[in-house]
Amino acid sequence: MEITQDKHSANQALIKIKLNEADYQPKVDAKLKDFAKKSNIKGFRPGKAPISMVKNMYGTSVLVEEINSILSESLNTYLKEQTFKILGDPLPQDQGTIDWKTQKDFEFDYKIGFVESVELTLDSKIKATKYSIKVDDKLINETLDNLKSQYGNSTNPEVSEEGDHIYGDLKATEGTFEKTVSLDLTKITKKLAGKFIGVSKEAVVEFEAKDVKKGQWEEAFGLSEEESSDLEGSFTLTVKNINRKETAEMNQEFFDKIFGPDQVSSEEEFITKVRETLQANYDKESKVFTEEELKKVLTDAAKVDLPETFLKEWLLIANDGKVTEADVEKEFPIYAKQLTWSLISNELATKNEIKAEHEEVIEKTKQMVREQFAASGLGAQMEDSMDMFVDNYLKGEEGQNYMNMLTSIQNEKVLAFALDKISVKEKDITIDEFKELLDK
Repeated sequence: MEITQDKHSANQALIKIKLNEADYQPKVDAKLKDFAKKSNIKGFRPGKAPISMVKNMYGTSVLVEEINSILSESLNTYLKEQTFKILGDPLPQDQGTIDWKTQKDFEFDYKIGFVESVELTLDSKIKATKYSIKVDDKLINETLDNLKSQYGNSTNPEVSEEGDHIYGDLKATEGTFEKTVSLDLTKITKKLAGKFIGVSKEAVVEFEAKDVKKGQWEEAFGLSEEESSDLEGSFTLTVKNINRKETAEMNQEFFDKIFGPDQVSSEEEFITKVRETLQANYDKESKVFTEEELKKVLTDAAKVDLPETFLKEWLLIANDGKVTEADVEKEFPIYAKQLTWSLISNELATKNEIKAEHEEVIEKTKQMVREQFAASGLGAQMEDSMDMFVDNYLKGEEGQNYMNMLTSIQNEKVLAFALDKISVKEKDITIDEFKELLDK
């Protein structure tokens, strides 16, 4: 057997594997003899069929199977011995017509893509920002207003006021359009909402489609985009009911609904608890956002030469017709960034002996499960069954969940290591500033 490598660019190569009869024939003969011993061919006692007949019946299929096995094993062994990092899978090239009956020597070609090295020096020349979202009084007040509105009692007054929901029959003056809707007065213009304030049940309110701004048919009236696409002219809405959400009072009943029985006992404690909860949530968001921004910084700073042409071809073949060339072209920049980061993370982890431990995987999974159950209000009751939930999750997706958690922990450790080596500026931002950053 002869394996050679033809590098035709800095990050792509052609692997040639040449096989002669001595490489495969002994294994083929051994397997055919085994077949003969176990064969049950009509006209012969079990295991007594002539080897020539067995060879004639099974020789070609055994030959193909053995050559494929030799190719797979030898190619994998060869690639593992190389210093470069293989990306994707080797792509077999068209060999033309093979005469399996008479051909003795074979040659197979495989295209590969790789990176020779990942170069990244972590020092003060690399600059990043560590963001911290601060919960201010504006956010606290907005949250309190939302909670009081959300947990307030619903009533059905006789006469509508600002902020009510109007339930009724919407109908086009001309045409056949007609639908029962619940109109949220807070989501239309003040001018249009004024037509619906001070009305009672069975009142018929007339308005023009042009007074409904873009998106308000869907957001305020609850129509689908398809329903709202051609609406024009005059409309009427016949009021059938008025729904009003009263603002909840800041009392013990309200406190218990939000945080559970007897967790807070005064308005001051409640506001403090709201602040702490919001800050904890935004601390997590700050951490995630900072990590994502740091990944971008490190990816831009690293020298990684990806074999783009090869990877695009491989992605097209690996997805087996599920994506088009246009899909690959569109999504490739995102894929390339993710792949580059994966290479950087693994390189830093290897060089600096950073790795995730099994115990860390278990603990991180427990924390994830606790958060999920806490969100559903079942946190405390599920602690006794925690080990079972964790075990079931980590075994899920044929063990891929475990590997994903392991990778996640390693990434966190790599990022923490990088933050300690580069130049980091800490920056406090408001939630509004954070939303602006997300929109960029």
